Amino acid sequence: MKLFTQVLFFLLAIFSLTPFCGPPLALFLGIGFALAFGTPYQKEAKRWSKFLLQAAVVGLGFGLDLSAVLKAGSEGILFTIVTISGALVIGITLGKLLKVERKPSLLIAVGTAICGGSAIAAVGPVIQASDEEMSVALGTVFVLNAIALGLFPLIGHALNMGQDPFGLWAALAIHDTSSVVGATTAYGARAAEVGTTVKLSRALWIIPISLLFAFLERRRAIQEATAKQASAKPDQTSTSTAKPKLQIPWFIGLFLLASLSRTIFPGATEVMGALVIAAKAALCLTLFLIGAGLSLKVLKHVGYRPMLTGVILWVIVGTSTLLAVLAIK
Repeated sequence: MKLFTQVLFFLLAIFSLTPFCGPPLALFLGIGFALAFGTPYQKEAKRWSKFLLQAAVVGLGFGLDLSAVLKAGSEGILFTIVTISGALVIGITLGKLLKVERKPSLLIAVGTAICGGSAIAAVGPVIQASDEEMSVALGTVFVLNAIALGLFPLIGHALNMGQDPFGLWAALAIHDTSSVVGATTAYGARAAEVGTTVKLSRALWIIPISLLFAFLERRRAIQEATAKQASAKPDQTSTSTAKPKLQIPWFIGLFLLASLSRTIFPGATEVMGALVIAAKAALCLTLFLIGAGLSLKVLKHVGYRPMLTGVILWVIVGTSTLLAVLAIK
């Protein structure tokens, strides 16, 4: 049985690297495997998933033309700031009200506010989220993505929305770029052009948001260390008085450089495209490894609250942005 489990683990890991397996399927295959058999390589999976996750985020940067993205982003920067900050505030508040643990709540809010799985993949290591916390947030986002693919075009047609407003709404309210592309392509060519460009411009907000959370995480660690030291008994001596260092997410800088290289070397689109494909494959493998690290005990501990938080936040963001887009257009 042990040999069968090991072989099946490797076969599923290899399958997650193929074009036939997307990110949601990879994550759910990992979760299904973990619940059915348990993960034979728990420590190795955790170690590799962290490295692959950061490498995948960097590789995805090769799919962003920085000049086009910056141009699109500058045209509606105020609207972008309002929608992203609003989604973050509402998401974090909902998490507190529903008593969701801090890190899954942050990840769900970030994924909804910016660009789904990519944002979660970038911010997760910055706030030192565990594989279980990452998996919960990613699973929530991917389920809602699947619903959005079919639901959004139906709503758009029912409201007789034009191509431009639908593309803008999809970019604001659907989590992942791939799902935005799918929903807008089904609606029309112009909607796909608008939706993809706007969504990619929002993806660049991964950089400042990651840096912000890195700073906040350090400040939180300092406050906790100070409070612990203050509550310690006088005869107790601290083994370390050094303040926690600021964990700078260097891979976010590499993500930006990857995007910049696509702009500087427009003739190398084939090479850049190959790197993006490799990054997506690495992301799928990572998601399989993260999902495989789950257990029934962890799922019972997490409960339904993170998913409920994600659903409520998504409905609020989707409804408010729809009303805003209809009012503007």
